[in-house]
Amino acid sequence: MTAALDEPRATARRAPLTRLLRSELRMVLRRPRTLIGLALLALVPVVAGIGIAIATGSSSGESVGDGLASLVEGNGLLLPIFGLTMSMTMLLPLTGAMLAADALAGEAANGTLRGLLVAPVGRARLLAVKAFGVAAVSLFAVLLMAATGIVAGLLLLGGDGMLTSSGTTLPFGAGLGRVLLTVVLVTVQVWALAAVALAVSAWTEHPLIVVVVSLGVVIVSGVLSVIPALDWLTPALITTSWEAIPEVVKDPLPTATLLTGVLRAGCYILIGYSIALSRMLTRDG
Repeated sequence: MTAALDEPRATARRAPLTRLLRSELRMVLRRPRTLIGLALLALVPVVAGIGIAIATGSSSGESVGDGLASLVEGNGLLLPIFGLTMSMTMLLPLTGAMLAADALAGEAANGTLRGLLVAPVGRARLLAVKAFGVAAVSLFAVLLMAATGIVAGLLLLGGDGMLTSSGTTLPFGAGLGRVLLTVVLVTVQVWALAAVALAVSAWTEHPLIVVVVSLGVVIVSGVLSVIPALDWLTPALITTSWEAIPEVVKDPLPTATLLTGVLRAGCYILIGYSIALSRMLTRDG
């Protein structure tokens, strides 16, 4: 009897973190809606490039639009930046919200979240794995759009450098660097909204509610930002940082403005994940 009591108790083995991360990525990337969404995002710069090429070919020197669109003709490296900034109005935020909705609310709706909560993984670790899946696929979506935009821009619009909105021309390497900087800025902003969506996702079992609330945050922020009497609220709105992204085509770079946008997004990421973690530590299914 004593010998039996002295035997070491069996302990549950924790799965390696790398295996959990790989499993989460495989699960997310195997969802048909994820694959369809990525394919549609990849087509956005291509369709925009075709439209601009047709417009410039038949406009007899007239401008094809305002802002970045007016600079894209013969300026192929600007197409991925144009596509990413255009998609930040709805498509990329929607992608981040959908990924976050599937991460927790989708698991709860399917009845699998309860099993994950009682598994020997740890709730903070589980949330970290889910957040990694959302962040990784969001980054992949932005990179995919940038890659298709670069190829489509060079093939359809040409150019061996980048004409900035300041009137200077950057060499190809520097122009490519501006594209990569845009990828970083856009990804951070998508992560910020995804963090808000993840916080909502931790409190509901209905993925559609997560998407609606997240897009509601975007719409309300956009409306509040154009009301002069609420200018004092503008620095706290999540969409304020999005409006500064097109400034990557200025020469020299407005680093202070871009850094402020990154810091604002970082605050949303911290707040969103903190709320999600507090809920995950207390929920029972």
